[in-house]
Amino acid sequence: MVYKFNGGVHPLSHKDRTRGLAIEVLAPHGVLAVPVSQHIGAPAKPIVAKGDVVLRGQKIGDAQGAVSAPIHAPTSGTVVDIATINGQFGRPVLAIHIEADGLDAWAEGCNIERDPDALSPKELLDIVREAGIVGMGGATFPTAFKLTPPPGKPIDAVLLNGIECEPYLTGDHRLMLEQGEQVLGGFRLIRRILGAKIAIIGIEANKMDAVAAMRKIVGSEDIEVAVLPVKYPQGAEKQLIKALLNREVPSGGLPMDCGVVVQNCATAAAVWQAAAKNIPMIERITTITGDAVRRPGNYRVRIGTPFEQLLASSRITSEANKLVLGGPMMGLAQQTSELVVTKGTGGILILEHAEAFEGGPCIRCGRCVEGCPSGLVPSALSVLGENLKFDEAADFNVADCIECGVCTFVCPSRRPIVHYIRFIKDELRRQAAREREAAV
Repeated sequence: MVYKFNGGVHPLSHKDRTRGLAIEVLAPHGVLAVPVSQHIGAPAKPIVAKGDVVLRGQKIGDAQGAVSAPIHAPTSGTVVDIATINGQFGRPVLAIHIEADGLDAWAEGCNIERDPDALSPKELLDIVREAGIVGMGGATFPTAFKLTPPPGKPIDAVLLNGIECEPYLTGDHRLMLEQGEQVLGGFRLIRRILGAKIAIIGIEANKMDAVAAMRKIVGSEDIEVAVLPVKYPQGAEKQLIKALLNREVPSGGLPMDCGVVVQNCATAAAVWQAAAKNIPMIERITTITGDAVRRPGNYRVRIGTPFEQLLASSRITSEANKLVLGGPMMGLAQQTSELVVTKGTGGILILEHAEAFEGGPCIRCGRCVEGCPSGLVPSALSVLGENLKFDEAADFNVADCIECGVCTFVCPSRRPIVHYIRFIKDELRRQAAREREAAV
């Protein structure tokens, strides 16, 4: 049975240009810059130095702490520098620069077949941790930490997120069609690590070919492939849990607080790759699309690949004036194309003549309240953010905002509501960090 979640909208999907295009593999060349921070949590610590020769899949950065993830060489070559590059959030980030040698030679022990069913849940969890796997749906939360619920929070349900509700993006859709066996294989391993009794794969009704493909692979196994009506942001964890299980994640809580873990289908495929072939997370599928792209597509790209290489392959028009990392609802506009692919780069959207506008005052129409899937009052939060009233915003449960962008999408005054909310949340995090430092 499928349930409804509150709020949501129905933006145009814009998926037709790439949904029918098979995944293309882009071979690594030139210099790849692998950021040490590609995930929520502490950045990795470099364990190589300038001049070192590295091999594909070799660990080049160690995790620091429980909420962290190691990084690995995306190809074989020589470390030519360890220096900062442009980050995707407007701040410089440290990166390990590797000049590809063209051999793409694997490190010892990588890309070797083994039987993941012969591994214990603890062994599988250690493999996921060492492989540097993070959530590939956009959140980039270290997967091993997510698969380690604290004592007293048993997990009885695991959900596989095949929704991909963000407009324009089609990488997950193609992955289920082309490599559904790996997706399901990883999902089985995730379920075994957690010991979950309930396992459901959620896919929206605009991907019925993927539904058919996954149902064929599942067969008579006790895994449900559920078809959900198309509505944004159905792929958000809390909304997917509501839609598939009719459970509510408590305010300020996490899915594990209601006995659920949600994993993206690309993350599941990465788990299978790590367990079955000892391949760490060194690549991902990225959709490159938009009206400024002459050759859109879904590309399997190595981590650290410069955007400029992708844009050259995609043949960008001279009229392009907007680059968005991700999709139009939750993506981040970038000031430069001098960026690199990270573990969280699910899409690159490039537009011609993107409209610029300034938001007006709130007219109290209530559309953002009706559309908010988290049951918040975004209009009030935007006014508080505009007036720097951060503490009052905390009383409005601003932490429960999933930053889906519905409020901004429906606002007739074109107020940048979600941007105000991000501003508030960032400032509250800074305040909390200052308080922790003062208490030491």
